[in-house]
Amino acid sequence: MMSSITAAARTLTDDSPQLLLRGYGFGDRIWRRVRAGARSAPMGLLGDPTIFVRGAEGVEVFYDEDRVRRHGAMPGIVQETLFGHGSVHSLDGEDHRHRKATFLDVAYEDEQVERLRPLLAAEWQRELDDWFAGGERSAYDAAVGAFGRAVMRWAGLPGTAAAKTRWAGRLAQIVDGFGVPYSPEYLLAWINRRWSDRHSQHLIEAVRDGDLQPEPGTALHAWAWHRDRAGVLLSARLAGIELQNSMRPMIAVARFVAFAAKELHDRPEWRERIAAEAAERETLDGGPLAVAFAQEIRRTAPFVPMLPARAVADIELDGQRVAAGGRVVLDILGTNIDESSWERADSFAPERFIGVDDYEALSAFVPHGGADVATGHRCPGEKLAIAGLATAITALSHRDVAILGSALDVDMRRLPTKPASGGRVRATGTGGGCPFHRR
Repeated sequence: MMSSITAAARTLTDDSPQLLLRGYGFGDRIWRRVRAGARSAPMGLLGDPTIFVRGAEGVEVFYDEDRVRRHGAMPGIVQETLFGHGSVHSLDGEDHRHRKATFLDVAYEDEQVERLRPLLAAEWQRELDDWFAGGERSAYDAAVGAFGRAVMRWAGLPGTAAAKTRWAGRLAQIVDGFGVPYSPEYLLAWINRRWSDRHSQHLIEAVRDGDLQPEPGTALHAWAWHRDRAGVLLSARLAGIELQNSMRPMIAVARFVAFAAKELHDRPEWRERIAAEAAERETLDGGPLAVAFAQEIRRTAPFVPMLPARAVADIELDGQRVAAGGRVVLDILGTNIDESSWERADSFAPERFIGVDDYEALSAFVPHGGADVATGHRCPGEKLAIAGLATAITALSHRDVAILGSALDVDMRRLPTKPASGGRVRATGTGGGCPFHRR
């Protein structure tokens, strides 16, 4: 029997506080309200009746712009801190597609991915060299630096490697702190957001004033000269925000690297296979095995737990209904590990992705959003993220480094989370005997 969430919400307490209290266990609590395998469940969110959805069916509903809109749905503490005021994440319809087209040009085209690959390999070799010299940075900290330096060079930014590493640290902390508004870390994220907004605005202004001349095709060039649908240049501040949104997702992949360190530690046979693949290819640029491992990390590692939207029409799915004006929330983690969508859904099995080139066709695989990348809200930087994570996994599989087993526990109540240590790494050799090591 179809139930109305408008009516049901009157009997439900608002679930918003439970998200902060339970973290990634929030979804399980909601799904216990309905039968096993259900595609939708009732909940209350920020005072509104809401439908919680998962699986391919939930993805289809959530990204249907005739029934659902993203504008105004993201809580302000997330939108303002993580994405920035007025960013593409808050747009819908033609305005969204117009601005998204620049992200596609900057980040999604294959030539842009190929331009980033050698930069990633060079920066991860730098991190390996540091470990061989006695450095003690965790896999997570190494990834923040390597990804930050690589993506900022790729984006056309000026500055020293040290300056890029420092800014990458700020951007990483924004990702780390946006989900804990009860913590001083959120205040620090807010401070870093303001600093980053000012810095990126100054870069945009320098390009427009002729003081900087980035190469055409780079993110800095593209956003400095991006015009809205009316032909008007974005404000320097908003252009700087979108410049950050072209880079920060790559730096955020450092959290996946921490999970990769944990899984590689627990699966030495995969480390051996990936190391052998790298030696055969003579490069840190991730091969098919490293990519498959990266994809399984993205499927299973807790990162973005869910995404909210507004219903602009009455929606019915699998026995639940929400009226126009209510909310629709996509269970990201619950979709990625949905038993109805994946064989051995609760098993870490990278082999499931071997030979799978068109991962976008997997409707229940949504670590970077779902639906069509050009017309929907799927992240256009997903290819860059996969390339970066596969390169990191290859570096961490090097035979002359060890991933330490201490403090790899994960606090599932914290949003976002990662293994506590970030994945400590120690050199066990000099790296000199490896055929893809370059001094």
